[in-house]
Amino acid sequence: MKKQISTTNAPAAIGPYSQAIEANGMVFVSGQLPVDPATGEFAEGGIKELTRQSLTNMKNILAEAGLTMANVVKTTVFLADMADFVAMNEVYASFFEGVAPARSAVAVKTLPKNALVEIECIAVKG
Repeated sequence: MKKQISTTNAPAAIGPYSQAIEANGMVFVSGQLPVDPATGEFAEGGIKELTRQSLTNMKNILAEAGLTMANVVKTTVFLADMADFVAMNEVYASFFEGVAPARSAVAVKTLPKNALVEIECIAVKG
C-alpha cells in the first residue's frame, strides 16, 4: 500500500520516519531541514541559502520518486522567525513555475537542530 522513497541526494532520516512515502499516487515528503547531504551540516549563509537547501533536498527526494516540483500540490514552511518570510518567499518562488502549490507558512518556537527553516510537501503523480 505504501512505498518508502529514499535518496542519498538528501539528508538521511535521523529518526523513526522516512524521507518520503508514496501511497495511492501521492508522495508525502517529510520536513526538509537545510542540511547539505554531502557534509551533514547546515548550508552556509542566511535564510535564502538555507531555504534553497531545504527546497533542493525536497526536489531531490521528488526526483527519486520520478516527480518534479510541478507535481507539488501543497507545501508547509516552518520558520523560526517570521521576519525571514520575505527572504524565504523570494527563494521559494524561484522553485515553482506556473501555478504555485497551496502553502501554509508558520513561525514555530524551535525546529530540530535549531534550524531557521524546514519545508515539507505533498505531491501527486500524473
